[in-house]
Amino acid sequence: MGFAYNIKDQSAVHFVTFTVHQWADVFTRSTYVDILIESLQFCQQEKGLEIYAWVIMNNHCHLIISAKNNNLSDIIRDFKKFTSKSIYRAIEENPKESRKQWLLKVLKYDDKIWFWEEGYHGEEIFTQEFFDSKLSYIHLNPVRAEIIEKEEEYLNSSAGDFYGIRKGKLILSEF
Repeated sequence: MGFAYNIKDQSAVHFVTFTVHQWADVFTRSTYVDILIESLQFCQQEKGLEIYAWVIMNNHCHLIISAKNNNLSDIIRDFKKFTSKSIYRAIEENPKESRKQWLLKVLKYDDKIWFWEEGYHGEEIFTQEFFDSKLSYIHLNPVRAEIIEKEEEYLNSSAGDFYGIRKGKLILSEF
């Protein structure tokens, strides 16, 4: 099991990574990506989540985030709990999911849904230089995975916003 990262400053900007249990490739299906995006949008609109940059890969996502209401840990907890159940249910109900039985088995342990790995990797961002390095890391993730050649081509990230090519799926805050 992973370690539980503790956010000390609930109002600070953080780089976080959420990993699907056993690195299962769930986000290769747009249906499941959409649930993740809609949940992030809800957290922005209703819970005060600020998103500065993001990318969704096939089995994990990276975000640079903070909370308007100094409750980032609560938002992350609720987000992970909701998306775990919602995506698991979507897999169960998806008649086109060719990997259904395997995914349902991998994402359950002791009759409980275990969608996300325990905890999350998190780092508080103190400086513009550190922000820029994490921003580059996030946007280059699909390039390093050889999914695309140019970071701005990847649709499930904020790179298009930063390059001024297109409006992304999430509203971005300024650092």
